Amino acid sequence: MPHETKPDDTPLEGEVLPDERQLPSTPVLPTELHLLPLTEKPFFPAQTLPLLMNEAPWLSTVEAIGETPHHMVGLVVVKPDNTDDVKRGDFKTVGTAVRIHHPVRGDGKMQFIAEGVRRFRIVEWLSDVPPYKVRVDYPNEPGRAESEEIRAYSVAIINTIKELLPLNPLYSEELKFFLNRYGPNEPFQLTDFAASLTTASKSELQDVLEAFALKKRMEKVLVLLKKELDVARLQSQIREKVDEKMSEQQREFFLRQQLKAIQKELGIAKDDKTAELDTFRERLAGLTLPEQAARRIDEEMHKLSLLETGSAEYTVTRNYLDWLTVLPWGKLTQDKLDLDRARKILDRDHDGLDDVKDRIIEFLAVGAMKGEMSGSILLLIGPPGVGKTSIGKSIAEALGRKFYRFSVGGMRDEAEIKGHRRTYIGAMPGKFVQALKEVESANPVIMLDEIDKIGASYQGDPASALLEVLDPEQNVDFLDHYLDVRFDLSKTLFICTANDYSIPSALLDRMEVIRLSGYITEEKLAIAKHHLWPRVLERAGLKKSQLTITEGAIRHVIEGYAREAGVRNLEKQLGRVARKAVVKILGGAQTPIKIGTKEVEAYLDKPVFTKEKPITGVGVVTGLAWTAMGGATLPVEATRVHTLNRGFKLTGKLGDVMKESAEIAYSYVASHLKAYGADETFFDKSFVHLHVPEGATPKDGPSAGITMATALLSLAKNRKVPRPFAMTGELTLTGQVLPVGGIREKVIAARRIGIHELILPEANRRDFDKLPEHIRAGMTVHFAKRYQDVAAVVFGEKSSQPKTPRTIDSPEAG
Repeated sequence: MPHETKPDDTPLEGEVLPDERQLPSTPVLPTELHLLPLTEKPFFPAQTLPLLMNEAPWLSTVEAIGETPHHMVGLVVVKPDNTDDVKRGDFKTVGTAVRIHHPVRGDGKMQFIAEGVRRFRIVEWLSDVPPYKVRVDYPNEPGRAESEEIRAYSVAIINTIKELLPLNPLYSEELKFFLNRYGPNEPFQLTDFAASLTTASKSELQDVLEAFALKKRMEKVLVLLKKELDVARLQSQIREKVDEKMSEQQREFFLRQQLKAIQKELGIAKDDKTAELDTFRERLAGLTLPEQAARRIDEEMHKLSLLETGSAEYTVTRNYLDWLTVLPWGKLTQDKLDLDRARKILDRDHDGLDDVKDRIIEFLAVGAMKGEMSGSILLLIGPPGVGKTSIGKSIAEALGRKFYRFSVGGMRDEAEIKGHRRTYIGAMPGKFVQALKEVESANPVIMLDEIDKIGASYQGDPASALLEVLDPEQNVDFLDHYLDVRFDLSKTLFICTANDYSIPSALLDRMEVIRLSGYITEEKLAIAKHHLWPRVLERAGLKKSQLTITEGAIRHVIEGYAREAGVRNLEKQLGRVARKAVVKILGGAQTPIKIGTKEVEAYLDKPVFTKEKPITGVGVVTGLAWTAMGGATLPVEATRVHTLNRGFKLTGKLGDVMKESAEIAYSYVASHLKAYGADETFFDKSFVHLHVPEGATPKDGPSAGITMATALLSLAKNRKVPRPFAMTGELTLTGQVLPVGGIREKVIAARRIGIHELILPEANRRDFDKLPEHIRAGMTVHFAKRYQDVAAVVFGEKSSQPKTPRTIDSPEAG
């Protein structure tokens, strides 16, 4: 157990300790001493303290001391913090000889009073194991107590101790004990006493103990005292600040209590319950409450007036009334139904998306005709980063309504939608009631982000709970479990966002769907110039005059680093450019820094996407696919592996529907080879392998049917596709070409890689005609009802229903 030093240095009554300088009258000091270890700090000759240590390792040492005539022991500081495990090498060479008084044993401990006598130095070790015994000498301590210099040091030490006394009462008690034994004119004892007062470290105090020259010792002690004085002053200041703050708080508390008492005596005071009831009544003054809600609020307020403020029921009722009275009952914001203003806001915030803007303007126009906007549910569906959330904000601004957004992605608890019942601890209303509280309006625009990622669990199905909220026929009487009072949500405009159609059909049926497809390069370029680049400069703390980027450089970033349907990754890449430019500017580069097409790769490394060239060759055809990230090209490869036997192999991580499409294409082509001028026995003796790159990407869907059939026919005829084509369409066993989805995304994907001739199903003609002019410009499109139409376009085979290619030209098409 570590050595413990107790602060109450009680001197022994009737005993006078020897003065270090009066050696002739001091009993002869022993030359051999037993040693006991100290861990916290050294013991000084001017001290008398009780010491406590473990009995087990040191009992033999104390017994050996008791057998000596002088009853003295050497106290020496050791390196470890545990006195139970001390070796010979752990002891310092200088310690203090002390006389032991009143040793006591009990509970495995030993306690005795140590009376400091004089410094000693270890000369020789007489034992290497406990009880440790050493031969010592007592060095002379040079210095004349009567010299002027020593006297000046003594005065400095005494003055410092005087400054310490008001800051710590313990110092005055210890000073009294010291003065009972020594006088202030004894510099040797004064210096050691001053050192023992400080809270200096063990090593600093050991340096003082080892300083035999009086002047040097006094210098060291004076430094330690000054440090102690600084710490004490700082502690005193902290204590004063704390006391002052506490006294201010107590004073304010007493004044408030007195004020309450005075107000109560004058009859102008209200207790907490009355004040809260008045607050609730003030809130209700400007609201139009339905009869049911008004009756429920009156009942709850009457109940609150009867409850004690300290009861749990009081808190529950008070919180319930707080929610009931804070809702915007009958508070509606005036709609701004100016279509020109709405168009300007949409054009200001978004480039492109003309078809989407037209749909929104039509939606607003109906409200303008009626004179009010009834509650509706819009679903904005499209790839990530195409601006679904920002369009919702623009609609709210165009209408002049409050806007509130929350994400339902990953939501698994029905109570998030309809609230918890009040019987539960910590119950709260659902998200919609919280939204109404925040916007303070009963007809806001509420956006539900990521509705296609809503979950379900044992706690309920949030998607089913949304049916009541998003049904215009039901949400006029929306019932939140916490409120237990019906609230009219029919004036609220709900806007939902999703990446795909993986939404429960019952929920999807209640929504008006607006598709946001991906952007083509020209649209991304306009968005980057008008929106992304200014925002990137602002976030990087740059001015337009410090960093400029050319239109060609932005186009290179789009085509080489950010080909996805949205613009989120494009903004990230432009942000990388800006950050690296900031590093150069702070490094001393001259401004403005100009970034052209050639400089882009220095900032963003090599392009992620290289210039795609359609794969050509026998049995190779380019298809078109739709993904949640937008459109993509889908090359299909077919080859004959050997002619040993008939067979058909599929690879490319295809889904079940796509495998069935491949088998249909194989069966159709194999049964019509003669009609298309190919060897009708080709597949009888051929093992055919059909592959759809990229092999690690899962693929599914029926839209590659005509693409696979064309690849197999090209293989059977041993003729490659004569010019770059891209095609999409579902094929049946009878050769019919059925419609597919995602026409806009697929057309954009074909434009992206430079294919301007497409084959689409005849039933998708109306979808193509609806596309914006800048997407259709320069595209040659063939529409097919049957596969004969496809073969006629690709291989020049005569079709039973020939179609004239449709070319859409534009002077702006490049």
